[in-house]
Amino acid sequence: MQVIKNIRSYLLEDEFQIRILDGRVNVVNYDSIGQIDDHKVVLKHESESVVITGNHLVVSRLMIDEILVTGEIKNIELR
Repeated sequence: MQVIKNIRSYLLEDEFQIRILDGRVNVVNYDSIGQIDDHKVVLKHESESVVITGNHLVVSRLMIDEILVTGEIKNIELR
């Protein structure tokens, strides 16, 4: 049964992940969006929040479980 769980996890990518790229932040498997504006994006996952702050922030990709934030990113904070 563990093999099936591992394959499912690999294929569906069900872990919460934050990928920091050049001028972009990609968050996968978040639960909800708390706030979006051009200076702050707040994403919630279980009992934690990811707060992305900066200037000219734009949501470049928004899917059911994935978001890509671009712009002049100054800070990424886990609360």
